[in-house]
Formats: sequence, structure tokens, C-alpha cells
Amino acid sequence: MSVLTRDEAQTRAQLLDVRRYTIDLDLTTGDETFDSRTVIRFTVRADQDVTDTFVELKPAELRSVTLDGQPLDPETLDENRLPLKNLTPGDHELRVDAAMRYSHTGEGMHRFTDPTDGETYVYTQLFMDDVQRVFAAFDQPDLKAVFELSVKAPDGWTVLANGITEHTDGVWKAAPTPLISTYLVAVAAGPWHSVRTEHRGLPFGIHCRRALAPYPDADADEILDVTRACYDRYHEKFDEPYPFDSYDQAFVPEFNAGAMENPGLVTFRDEFVYRSAVTDTERQTRAMVIAHEMAHMWFGDLVTLKWWDDIWLNESFAEYMGYQTLTEATRFTDTWTDFGVVRKGWGYDADQRPSTHPVAPEAVNDTASALLNFDGISYAKGASALRQLVAWLGEKDFLAGINTHFTRHRFGNATLADFIDSLAAATERDVHAWADAWLRTTGVDTLIPRLTGDNGTYTLTVERTGSRPHRIAVGLYDPDLTDEGRLTLRERLDLDIPQTDGRPIGKRPALLLLNDSDLTYAKVRFDPESFRAVRDGLSGLPEPLTRAVVWNALRDAVRDGELPPTTYLDTARAHLPRETDLALVQGVLGFATTQITDRYLAPEDRPAALTTISSLCRDLLRRTEDGDNPGLRLLAVRHFIDVAAQPDTIAAWLADGTVPGGPELDPELRWRVLARLAVLGATDEAAIAAELDRDPSATGQEGAARCRAALPDPAAKHTAWEAMFATDDLSNYLFTATARGFWQPEQADLVRQYVPRYYEDAVAVAARRGPAIADAAGRWAFPTHAVDTDTLRLGEECLRDADPIPALRRKLADQLDDLARALRVRQA
Repeated sequence: MSVLTRDEAQTRAQLLDVRRYTIDLDLTTGDETFDSRTVIRFTVRADQDVTDTFVELKPAELRSVTLDGQPLDPETLDENRLPLKNLTPGDHELRVDAAMRYSHTGEGMHRFTDPTDGETYVYTQLFMDDVQRVFAAFDQPDLKAVFELSVKAPDGWTVLANGITEHTDGVWKAAPTPLISTYLVAVAAGPWHSVRTEHRGLPFGIHCRRALAPYPDADADEILDVTRACYDRYHEKFDEPYPFDSYDQAFVPEFNAGAMENPGLVTFRDEFVYRSAVTDTERQTRAMVIAHEMAHMWFGDLVTLKWWDDIWLNESFAEYMGYQTLTEATRFTDTWTDFGVVRKGWGYDADQRPSTHPVAPEAVNDTASALLNFDGISYAKGASALRQLVAWLGEKDFLAGINTHFTRHRFGNATLADFIDSLAAATERDVHAWADAWLRTTGVDTLIPRLTGDNGTYTLTVERTGSRPHRIAVGLYDPDLTDEGRLTLRERLDLDIPQTDGRPIGKRPALLLLNDSDLTYAKVRFDPESFRAVRDGLSGLPEPLTRAVVWNALRDAVRDGELPPTTYLDTARAHLPRETDLALVQGVLGFATTQITDRYLAPEDRPAALTTISSLCRDLLRRTEDGDNPGLRLLAVRHFIDVAAQPDTIAAWLADGTVPGGPELDPELRWRVLARLAVLGATDEAAIAAELDRDPSATGQEGAARCRAALPDPAAKHTAWEAMFATDDLSNYLFTATARGFWQPEQADLVRQYVPRYYEDAVAVAARRGPAIADAAGRWAFPTHAVDTDTLRLGEECLRDADPIPALRRKLADQLDDLARALRVRQA
């Protein structure tokens, strides 16, 4: 397939003005393909010398093409490009009639049949260049047009689209859209279960599969309350009103992303329809995604990037606005703690790999390269940069600049330069210099405190690696004389880095914490006395966001080889049993189990680490016996299951259907226990099949696939490997579930033969099945447990000689860098 280059997009944008698409889809033609008929009305500008261009599509069968009533030869389709030659200035009409193939990888028009009730659902995910899998298009973000859509659907189906839909005799017509980009067109069709309401005269709806109907009904009030609150808050922040005619939120199966910001029809992965118990932090995550996607209605949909080098103008802003607005407008008032302990780590990790890139990169030459930039830098680092910008600029001027930007570019396209010009109009500060320092550079700065003086008066200076300016808060903490083990805030100082001179701070604090309040994006270090105070009093710090900054600093020190992994575990063992913030417990336990025990510690040290985490979880279970913190208890149960070294306790839980003292084992916990028993060789195929009979849902199918792949049996491993790499039958979700079960540290000897096979087979399956499966193969099917020089060497040879497609190449490069880091941590 030919990927679109920036130069090609610029040339086409100079040539064409695309006015309207009329699209007719027929979803009644069978299980493999659907019919797609498209009429594109466009104008060739009179001042252009170039008269040749192309339209993109990826059909199963191209039946006919006519340009201004004259037939074109379908055989001229070259991969995904249909040439249009010798175009004259003026108006033109292109008609394309094709059969298009349904997808089972979450790309294009994805088709899913629910194993629970046999009902079928389809939905589009057209991001980047997948619109070509659904209808013919001039597929680039700066050729915005009006889209007029009709869909013929089976009886009993509801069709959702970007605008309000009406139907007659099985044909659904959507209201014409305002000017939007091709990648934002959306359709979701099937026998949806829907909850509808209105807010400020605008139709709101939430939709999911019928089999999930009991669950969103229970959560509908919460989902709609968050939606209404964010809608109202955005209208307080933004001068431009919501720009579309309705707001539907569809929770769809086997979705690759968290959600997609299609105007008027946001699609979410339907794991957000909770069918098992979740923590309040997980509810907060769902609420944040709702807030994030609604922010996109302005950042990305109303004003859209001109080319994919400015993807941060979509994602960084939606990320920042999502967290900030959720904090301001809903009951979830502590969202920045979750951002600090979860999302920022994602950004820090990505920014320290060879694949790092600026928040606003300049060298995004084609769509394949652009797809690689949807990572922790475009989301978490960019959002952190914006939070720092607000701290430096002030929220009033920041919002004034944003509103200027919306006014100047509504229903159009904009660049980084456009945005900086809009900000500059609202402030006297040099935002161009700020943008150069923050958005055009790579890497993570490190801030190191230096204290000089005596017992009476100390002066603080901060050393900085890197060149970015930072506005931070510095927390000075002293022992709480009324409560042993607690630290109390003496003072929080504002500090601009670089400093012009040292900052007097009075007497020496027990703990000096740089970047208290987490306003900037930087690693921080402790002076020796502060580190001792952290070891003794971390759980005694009064604010969860402060504790998040400390835990992040400890995490960074482990990854950089400056803090032994066992010291991190000992600190967790000492302080996590007293932690009250669920996001912190979840983040710390997640790092301890997936990184420290599985990667950073040598195999012979792993059992002791698992015992430490198991004991920590037992402490949390004892602390929550009275039932007053069910979320914390649920986290403890989950992690106790995941690190169980012996099957007896969790097997008894499964047999009884409950944990003593609660909770009862819902489907998620039952599959979690069974997966761990499979790893330990304490269950078999008969038990997995029986559990699948008990829970035949799509999630149950994934649980069974994971359990079967985790069995410590050569035949089971062979079957799982063949399913992933030798056939193309697995959907994106079943591929991921199988991959997650396959590699287990406890089974290193059993799967050793598959490590060298991985590289060749992953390259082949990625080439056959495309970016979504390539991403899954690189993320989930990589042998992360195999921390040794042979795995590293084989991977480096693969990158050098095997020519993996870009999506897999990026994943492999990141995995190998993480592997090399794990080797360095072990050596340190």
C-alpha cells in the first residue's frame, strides 16, 4: 500500500477544494463485504499548473468509476490509489462503486458477532488512513468537506453517525455534517441498547451491545452526569459553542484505542462498560476519557491539524483539558494524582528511548511515520508541557489564546505556528521561545537540589540537566511533632529555573521536594537527608499528589540504575499498607509486579520479591476487612492473585466463589484466578472449558484464550503460537489475549525455543495483517521476560536485516531499549 507523504498532501491541497461527499453504504450484502458508493464533488483551482492527482480506496472489488459522467478504467487502481489525470479548472464530480471488506482487526469497518447472543455489530475506525477501507476519499486532514451519509442496514438495527439519523424502510440517513476531515467520519450499526436524553436542547445518547445492557443501565447516570458536567464546563471555558448537532457515545467491541473523537459520535472500547467490580480510580479513568474526547470536539474536530506533525494540537490539549476539566467540574477532584503516577511515567519512558521525538516534531514525512507518534510523548508529555505553560502564562491568558485560536480557524485547519501566534496575541510573554524550548526538543530534564549553609540558614540552588525553563513549587517538610511518622508542610516556594541566585529557605527541612504539586515535566532527585526522610515518612506526606511526585522519583531512580529495585520494594512494603489513594496503590503495585519482579530482578531473586508483594497485599486485605474501602480491597485481591506462587489459596477462592470477607468472585476475578492457576500448572483444559460455559461472553472468550496459552504444556504452547502467527483467524482482541498468556517468567525453560522464532514470525504476521496486529505483536507477544543478551542480539539483527513494517519496527525498537535498560539495572 502507498502511504501519503506530506509533499503529496501539500500538492493536492493546493490543487483541490473538496466540497461534499455523498456516501451510500449497504450493510446487507453478506458477512465478508459491504457495498460502498461514493460521490465526491470537488473543484480544481484555476491557478494550478498541476492537473493530475489521485483518490484513495482499498476495495475488495472496484466495480466502476466515473469522472464527470465519463467512465474510468478500474484497472488503473494502483494499490490504494486511483489516478485522476488531466483535470481542468472548475467543478468535478467523481463517482465510485465498490465492494469493501469488513475488518476483524479494529481498522476500517470492523465487524463483530457477540458470542453471548449471536447479534452482529459493525463500526468504523477511520483514523489516519483507514477511511480508504470504507469509501473513496481524498484522504488528508486539510481537505475538509461536508459529508452526507446513508446506510442500508438489516432489520432491527440502529445506525448511528456523526449527525442525527432518520430512517425509512431500512435506510438510515444522517444529517449533513459541517466541514470535517475524512478521518472523523463515523458509523456504528447494530441492534444497540441505547439510553437517550437531552441536555440544553442537544440530543445525548449512550449505546452498547444488547448483551451488555444491564451494565450501562446501572452506570448511565454517572456517564451522563460526567458528560453534562464537562459539556457545561467547556462552554464556560470556550467562546465557541459545541459545533455539532448531537452527542452520542457508543461503547463498541474490540476497539484498538481507548476512544475516538468522531464529531457527534464518540466511540469507546466497551471495556468501559463495567460488568465486574471496579475501583473508583477506574471510574475516574472512564470519566477522564469522556472529558478527553469531548475536548476533541474543539481541539481536533472544530479546528483540525493541517498535517500529522501537529498531532499534539489534538492529543496533548485533549489530555490536559480532560484532566483539568474533570477536576473542576465533577466529583473526581484528584485526577492529577492519577496523571502523575500513571500517565507521566508513560511519557518519561517514551522520552528516554531512541525512538523519542519532540512534542511537535518537524520530520513527519508520511502517514506511516505519523502513526508512530501516538505515544506517551504526544499525550502525557504534551499535556505536562501545557500544564507547565498554564503555570507560567496564567490560565486567563492561556484561555484567551485558545479562544482566539478557535475564532481564527473554526471549521478549518491550523499549525503549531498558528497556535503560538494565537497565544502571543493574549500575552506579553515570549511564547515562541517557550515553544522552541518545550515543543521542539526531546528528552527529560533532571532537577537536582543543592543545599548550602548551616543549621540556622540554608540556601537552595537547583542543578538542571537539559535546557528547558521550569516553573516549579518546592515543598519544605518537617516532622510532625504531634504525630510520629508524619511530615508536615512548612512552606511551598515558587521557583523559576534556571535561577538567578540561590534561594534562602531558613532552617534545613527534613524533606526538600522539588516539583511539589507536579507542575512541570522533569525527573527529580533527593539530597541524602531528604531521601532518608522519604524512606521513613513517605506515607506520612499530607497530599496524594506530593506522594505521587515522590513515588515517581523512586521509580525513575530504579530505572536509571541509581536505586536498587529491592529498595523500592522495601519502601512499598513499608508505606503502601498505609496509603489511602487508590491511584497510588495501583501505580506502585503495577510497577512492582510488571517491571521489578518480572524484568529488573534476576530470576533467582524473583520468588522473594513475589513474597514481599504477597505479604503487602495480605496487609491491605487485613486493613480492609471491615469493608470500608472496597476499592482498595479489590486492588489487593487482584495483585495477590497475580503474584501467587502457590495455588492453594486462590484455588480455594475460586472453588468457594468468594474471597473470605469479600468480594465475591465476579467474571473478571474468576478469569484472573484461572489464568494464574494455568501459569502454575494447577488447572487444565476441562476447567477452562467449564468456565467458558459459565461465561460465554466476548470477555470470556478472551479469558479462555489467555488461560489456554498460559498452560505449561508443550502442546498448548504450540497451539497458541500457531493461532497467533501461522493463521490469520484471531481478531485483534483474541490475538492480544493469546499473547498475554503465552510468555510467563515461571515457564522460561518451556518457551525458550520460541524466543528466536518470535522475530521472524512477528515480522511476517505484521506484514500480512497490518498495523493493528503489528502493534499487538510488538507490545503483547514480545518475550519481555527473556532479559538476556541473546534476546537483545536477535532483536537487533531483526531490525537490521528483516525490514519489519514501521508499526512493528517502532515497537521492537522500544522493547529492545527497555530490555537493554533492564540488563543495566540488573548489572547495577
